[in-house]
Amino acid sequence: MTRRYALDACRAAALALALAFAALIPAVAPAQAPTSGLAPKFAVDPFWPRPLPNHWLLGQVAGVAVDARDHVWIVQRPRTLTDDERGAALTPPRSECCAPAPPVMEFDNEGNLLRAWGGPGAGYDWPASEHGIYVDAQDAVWLAGNGEQDDHILKFTRDGRFLMQIGKPGMSQGDADTRNLNRPADARVDPAAGELFVADGYANHRIIVFDAATGAYKRHWGAYGRPPGDSSVKQFGNPVHCVRIASDGLVYVCDRRNNRIQVFKKDGTFVKEFSVAPATLGNGSVWDLEFSRDPGQTYLYTADGENNHVWLLLRDNGKVVSMFARNGRYAGQLHWVHNIAVDSRGNIYTTEVDNAKRIQKFAYQGLFPIGE
Repeated sequence: MTRRYALDACRAAALALALAFAALIPAVAPAQAPTSGLAPKFAVDPFWPRPLPNHWLLGQVAGVAVDARDHVWIVQRPRTLTDDERGAALTPPRSECCAPAPPVMEFDNEGNLLRAWGGPGAGYDWPASEHGIYVDAQDAVWLAGNGEQDDHILKFTRDGRFLMQIGKPGMSQGDADTRNLNRPADARVDPAAGELFVADGYANHRIIVFDAATGAYKRHWGAYGRPPGDSSVKQFGNPVHCVRIASDGLVYVCDRRNNRIQVFKKDGTFVKEFSVAPATLGNGSVWDLEFSRDPGQTYLYTADGENNHVWLLLRDNGKVVSMFARNGRYAGQLHWVHNIAVDSRGNIYTTEVDNAKRIQKFAYQGLFPIGE
């Protein structure tokens, strides 16, 4: 048997074991009762992505996105590697491996690295702590940061050429500031209106909207569509960790520590809210979310970095139909799952921070009766 066929056989055997393992994972955790019907099922691909070149190693992976080509983008934190992890990059070298990978990395659907870039440069302020990535319909790459002075968001071309910065480090005046952010977590662009929606963030308590081409301020709102700080309602906690725009135009917001998803119209009008594992303490249950890729976007996939599950909810009413994964560091398990993205084939990609420092692919297996 040649080396190539041996590797292929090994890969196939390992994937078969992963599928078998996935079948043993409980379909539903006891935090909320399931509805009846069908639910998507997923199995980890333990060989995705493929090994990185140049002895590169990932730090905390703090963002993931899928572009129109089905390429998977991540932003990771090179500065979170420990000395023993970046030993080859020390002076003198401490060990044979490894070296910090560049912050922004693009992979094809098979997990091959296509390009890598990022870090401080002329004309912009690179964030002290990378957080969140999005690639819009025009191939612009948006990056956020949640460092103590990260009051801005950046826009680049897909090959790393700087285009625009909104806000300046250390300049935030709080929730009423229309020029600066305050440790923003993530962003999304509405292509129909050309507007940038920012989850703002780790210090502010709002969604803020800018013109995606010019950076001009448009509007902002807090929980229930009220002004941030309005004491008549339970306001967003910190962090306001994600914002997503569904195909029907509804805007979904992750209120992480309050264990809830709030839904709005694009103008900030409140529509509804869902609780997810509402008894969760600590860092909360709603870290990120994405939509299933069927035409109606039937399901919400919610990354829960405290319980370390991915919850599967019905998008129209927020009912939990299933979940997968548990806390751990083996393939298919999760530790501080931070972000989630879905490609056109329905595969899910998750990223992990703290000391897990990885991205995983969960391959879509189809729809199955709940409990199978």
